[in-house]
Amino acid sequence: MALYLKKKLDNDAEIGVWQITETEEELIALSATPSDEMEEISFIRSESLRKQRLAVRALLCEMFDEKVYLSHHDNGKPYIENNPINISITHTNKYVAVILHDEEDVGIDVESLDRDFSAVEKKALSEDEKEDLERDKRNEQLAIYWCAKEAIFKLLSVYNLDFAEQIEVERFRPRGEGELDATFIDKDGDEQEFELEYITFDRHVMVWVVA
Repeated sequence: MALYLKKKLDNDAEIGVWQITETEEELIALSATPSDEMEEISFIRSESLRKQRLAVRALLCEMFDEKVYLSHHDNGKPYIENNPINISITHTNKYVAVILHDEEDVGIDVESLDRDFSAVEKKALSEDEKEDLERDKRNEQLAIYWCAKEAIFKLLSVYNLDFAEQIEVERFRPRGEGELDATFIDKDGDEQEFELEYITFDRHVMVWVVA
């Protein structure tokens, strides 16, 4: 069993992280996945993606005392059918993570630092954010920018959100863990402030937000 992290935060959110070390058969045994979803998963050609879906289920078994039924709204935002808790989910080839909160909206994103994030600079960063990039930790900084904007996007569930124009992350210096300040500007020009947190572990970065 590869529960990597289970943590209750000061704001009453709870985060769980699962490291995918099991075979697909082991994950099936651990995940208690409903038969209809198992049928859906069976049609996924990529073994890695099948394992990620099963690992999410295995993690949910660790996070909840009772059996839960995971579903998604039309916009892709996940929800638990038999529990009103707010949830956000993220996954890579090696890790899956969820964040839960009884009352507040949540968003989370995790990415591997072995990925090349150079494209993020062109499509997701404002001119001010580009100027704040530092040469020695450029890829890590880009990864944190991307995860932060993805986490806010997941929390808001806004269609056609422009990451470069509508989400601005304040300047930061990448560390092993830290806090981020960000602003979302809607189409009418109204602003919403966010405080995010991040950690780096095992060549991955994870950012989450509660609001």
